[in-house]
Amino acid sequence: MQISAKTDYALRALCVLAAAYGDGHGPAVKAADIAEAQGIPRTFLDSILLDLRRAGVLESRRGPDGGHRLARPPYAVTVADVVRVMDGPLALVHGHRPEALVYEGPAARLQDVWVAVRAGLRDILERTTIEQVVAGKLPSVITALNGDARSWTSVWPPAGR
Repeated sequence: MQISAKTDYALRALCVLAAAYGDGHGPAVKAADIAEAQGIPRTFLDSILLDLRRAGVLESRRGPDGGHRLARPPYAVTVADVVRVMDGPLALVHGHRPEALVYEGPAARLQDVWVAVRAGLRDILERTTIEQVVAGKLPSVITALNGDARSWTSVWPPAGR
């Protein structure tokens, strides 16, 4: 799975808004402040914030006291919600959902692999909320996977084995 810059930036922006959320909606945060805090190009961020607003993830208000804030509590926004808003379904194969694929002969079980990949992504992304990310209290499935040294390498086994 490749995480797009758009999704990465959206998640980072939502983390800034979640940190400002407090016990209620919290103060509105200006796009310029989010862009500066996270090093996100402002024009790109404006497009992302618009998509998030249209999806009901955040609220926006214009004017001197305006800005952006979460539309619902950070515990109610999952990483999967944001990925789907920004990039669509979690796992597609050539633009098709895994359950719609049909393979023949020796490749017949490949569909099972793609369905399992999607299930694995869901297991992590649907269980992980923006609140957990900001608080650093990630689900046990994430901490378990991160405890495996292989998780921190791009290629397994490493070259030379």
